[in-house]
Amino acid sequence: MILGIDTATATASVALVEDGKLVGEEIRRAGKQSDRFPSEGRGNHAETLLPMVGTVLKKAGISLSDLSAFAVSIGPGSFTGLRIGLSTVKGLAYGWEVPVVGVPTLLAVAARVTGWDGLVCPLLDARKKEVYAALFRKEAETLERLSEDLVCAPEKVLRQLKSLADGASCLFVGEGAKVYESLIATFLGDRGFSTLGESYPSVAYAVARLGEEKLSRQEFDSPGSLVPLYLRPSEAELKKGLGR
Repeated sequence: MILGIDTATATASVALVEDGKLVGEEIRRAGKQSDRFPSEGRGNHAETLLPMVGTVLKKAGISLSDLSAFAVSIGPGSFTGLRIGLSTVKGLAYGWEVPVVGVPTLLAVAARVTGWDGLVCPLLDARKKEVYAALFRKEAETLERLSEDLVCAPEKVLRQLKSLADGASCLFVGEGAKVYESLIATFLGDRGFSTLGESYPSVAYAVARLGEEKLSRQEFDSPGSLVPLYLRPSEAELKKGLGR
């Protein structure tokens, strides 16, 4: 069994997967509690991540030593969230001697999509009027990457996509898809569809499933070599640079 962990956005998720099937999951986001998000409430990822892991394992009746690997979302996304997720997984991997694999966040967000064949563009709000984005083509269970991960103004993403799409419809998924829903409609009209993806499996589930695929190819990552995929300098790095 593989434990998938995602802390790249305000919504954190932990999922236990065996042979591609979901065994259990916990999802936490800021806001009102619901059946879909039973772990919602106060507290940041640093306070809630380990309890979420414990809850998933307890419900499944297993311990960390029963895991075959950890799979963790490596970004792009929230700088703080990614650091929390990676440091937690590294500590658990070292402490329990369990293998670990890193999974790009935008790939996992795209892999969540069900009931859609065609272009998929995961869109995460990067703040500063920018987004994290990538373009994929989905056919059944196959996901083909058509672009590298980007961080730029949403208008730039949409202009590039419009030229690549060649009249095809595109599904935008993620928090950025709802933030820029009207802009997507302006550029693509009725060929652009936006969703937060709340009806899809959690990002952690997709991370775990993609992690299983990497493990089947014997693609392991050294915990010490795993670093967040930021795409741009953090605020601390920018301030440090300005202070030179």
